[in-house]
Amino acid sequence: MKKLIILATLLMVGTVSPVRADYPEFTELVKKASPAVVNIRTTRSTSKQFEGLDEQKVPEMFRRFFREMPDRQKPGPSAGSGFIIESDGYILTNNHVVDGAEEIIVALSDRREREAVIVGQDALSDLAVLKIEGENLPTLDMGSSDSLEAGQWVVAIGSPFGFEHSVTAGIVSATGRSLPENNGNYVPFIQTDVAINPGNSGGPLLDLNGKVVGINSQILTRSGGFMGLSFAIPIDVAMEVAEQLKEQGVVSRGWLGVLIQRVDRDLAESFGLDRPAGALVTQVFADSPAEEGGLREGDIILSFNGKLIDLSSDLPHLVGRARAESVATLEIMRSGKRQKTEVTIGKLDIENIGPQSSNSPLAANGNRIGIDIVDLEDVDRRRLEVSKGVLISQVYSGPAREAGFQRGDVLTDIDGEAISSAEQLERLVAALPGDISVHIRIVRNKRPQYLALKVPVM
Repeated sequence: MKKLIILATLLMVGTVSPVRADYPEFTELVKKASPAVVNIRTTRSTSKQFEGLDEQKVPEMFRRFFREMPDRQKPGPSAGSGFIIESDGYILTNNHVVDGAEEIIVALSDRREREAVIVGQDALSDLAVLKIEGENLPTLDMGSSDSLEAGQWVVAIGSPFGFEHSVTAGIVSATGRSLPENNGNYVPFIQTDVAINPGNSGGPLLDLNGKVVGINSQILTRSGGFMGLSFAIPIDVAMEVAEQLKEQGVVSRGWLGVLIQRVDRDLAESFGLDRPAGALVTQVFADSPAEEGGLREGDIILSFNGKLIDLSSDLPHLVGRARAESVATLEIMRSGKRQKTEVTIGKLDIENIGPQSSNSPLAANGNRIGIDIVDLEDVDRRRLEVSKGVLISQVYSGPAREAGFQRGDVLTDIDGEAISSAEQLERLVAALPGDISVHIRIVRNKRPQYLALKVPVM
């Protein structure tokens, strides 16, 4: 009996013993990659450090200090990271690490230091190429960011808070991220949970083969430190920029010449899409590639050169990477029908942006959708910089308010029909069938956008 109890006990212990997981081993990867990672220190004159500071917001005791300080007080060092991409001394880093620097010192892994010069800078991608003197320097191999997938292991090497060659690891959280108010959304960031802190900027993000897949650039934080969200510039984008910076010192980007906004569920329904997708064109600029290619306000761009536009923020990424004078094929939705068109891409000299929308019950006052409108006077057209439409003088509780309309908006189109008078709009609104979504174009603060409105049943 005792033997049976002992045997049963051993079997039970065997079933609850912890299972060892096979975690990746980073030591060899780090040994191989670290020699090509550099620490970057910069100095700026005091006057440049405080350039743009609003003196009126500074306490008087400090105002006097700034006024009395010599123009070139002790320069303050700042730290960042970078990595060698060519053995003769070309280095890739973030633009914000070296922007405005008067002196750039690069510290190599063997403690040697070199003064660097800037070969080229690009603010839109936040990238810079530096050059130091040297031969047969260690370099990193470039991987491919296009093949990255969420859940993949990645490693970062850099100098957080000045602690050189610090290593952190994590996984890819998402790809193709557009950050709010970030440089016109020309970078489809890699999001990771790798611990990144001040000083990591410009350092490499590596896959398990030790190849660079990204450049650590930003964190989303409320504390100033890492909070689980870090963002890297894809290496495929970075190397395209680096090659142009090396060749000509500047970056040429594609330009379409439209303002766009996201397509939500209500807008998708109103335009006849089976799901929210694409980039809705709210304005076509005069004499732009889009105008010459026949694009119109109200078109929804569904694909660019065969690549689907799932989110509106996908479009600037693709257009920006297209070369000027190249011909792009776009699939669009127009008047409920899909069609293809070709556009010769221009060279970027302006930026694109985009807004939003909502949903509805019966209006408390005003017309059927809950607004009062008046015809535009010539003085209004000049002041508001519009050539057509009617002015919304009041918004009541109801469909229009739910959809996001505001007093002072200029309503220019409803369901694709241009509006020239208050009488015409009232006639169209009265004739709309109930319980459908319609798209309405407005101009607010001189910027056009579309709102989706659910028409109430009478």
